[in-house]
Amino acid sequence: MTDPLDWNRNIIKEFRENEGKVGGPFEGGALLLLTTTGAKSGEPRTSPLAFGEDDGRYVIAASYAGSDKNPAWYHNIVANPKVTIEIGTEKFEATATVVLEDRAERDRLYAKLVSVMPGFADYEKKTDRVIPVVTISR
Repeated sequence: MTDPLDWNRNIIKEFRENEGKVGGPFEGGALLLLTTTGAKSGEPRTSPLAFGEDDGRYVIAASYAGSDKNPAWYHNIVANPKVTIEIGTEKFEATATVVLEDRAERDRLYAKLVSVMPGFADYEKKTDRVIPVVTISR
């Protein structure tokens, strides 16, 4: 099996070399690069993530492909919500907000992600945890 860190590094490299476009399983999909500050290390950490849009915000889910735990980037934004986003050739500072308290809003946003990326429905079926949804605003 491919090392997940190598997998992500290759996607990030391809994204940056091709103006935000990548091939393979993400070809034609909406992909952004999220750079967070490591909660423990304080170092920048970049993750390629599928996203949706809602009322001028970007919407991502801490699905971790249906794992029973949240991805590291989620813990990083809880510790420090100031992030950097790359979409296409654009790079900008933003603020990440976890949508957890309002379950109806979380469910609405997650359903929106499922509508554009049906694989997110499978992730929910794989785990008993409520997959956190995060909005990103400039």
